[in-house]
Amino acid sequence: MNQKSMTALVSAFSRAYHSVQNEEKVFDDYLAKDILTQDEYEQIASNMSKGIKFFNPSFEGTQDEALRWIVDNQLSPTPLGRGAFAEGLLKNAVQNGTRQYLIFAAGYDTFAYRQPDWASKIKIFEIDHPATGGDKQKRIKLLAVEKPANLYYVSADFIRNNWRSNLLSCVEFDKSTISFCSLLGISYYLSKQVFAETVNTISSFIPKGSSIVFDYNDENTYTDRAGERAKKQAAMAAAVSEKMLASYSFMELEKLLAESNFTIYENLTPNEITEQYFKKYNKANPSHQITAFDNVNYCFAVKK
Repeated sequence: MNQKSMTALVSAFSRAYHSVQNEEKVFDDYLAKDILTQDEYEQIASNMSKGIKFFNPSFEGTQDEALRWIVDNQLSPTPLGRGAFAEGLLKNAVQNGTRQYLIFAAGYDTFAYRQPDWASKIKIFEIDHPATGGDKQKRIKLLAVEKPANLYYVSADFIRNNWRSNLLSCVEFDKSTISFCSLLGISYYLSKQVFAETVNTISSFIPKGSSIVFDYNDENTYTDRAGERAKKQAAMAAAVSEKMLASYSFMELEKLLAESNFTIYENLTPNEITEQYFKKYNKANPSHQITAFDNVNYCFAVKK
């Protein structure tokens, strides 16, 4: 990925916008707005609203209405849904004995800085490219937010595959402790082989009972059967040189995970995601409905 990941910034923007604009929230990332500079926030807002004809050729309305439409329909469904999915599962995992939270390609994830009381008993590891990780840490310093005592940074490059040695050489990391691994927003940008290798490597050093959570494109994503939004998303990612590479059928994924001793416990399709995570919000916002992203599924698997 490029030095300052544009998709990570846009993801932070979409979480920030949702948090600021709504009373009823799907997922409240109240720190996302502060992580972006005012200039960045306004620039992304302006670029997006100006692109309304790309996303919705027949749209009529103000720039603010255009921005709201783009965020609700295109930008925020996946970051909001998967955030709620992952952090809900993490809470359950911690209640059941998980003591380490590994956030792969952490980007501008703010969990460590808004962690609820139940997270104080776990160690949190943010694993990311040094450019993105360094940029994020600079932003956090500007907020005058103290670095939580249970947070550790691990510098890593997933393509060069040096993250394993960097994580294992981190003295606070314990291979014998049950861990919860978040790989949100990663599977799209890795080839199937690299994703399988990543899962296999994780499996090689976490104990039984540990888990992974991730989102992925289903097998129709890059075909004519893909939803309109999915096609636009792939084009948008490619435009900032973050090309989407892989998609999976459920059976293919089940096999890939089984080869690394993982069993799927939960796999949500877009309709199930909308029902589970957007229903309450949609009831409160009948004129600004959000539905889960076409062709994007969420998966939670536990190591046998």
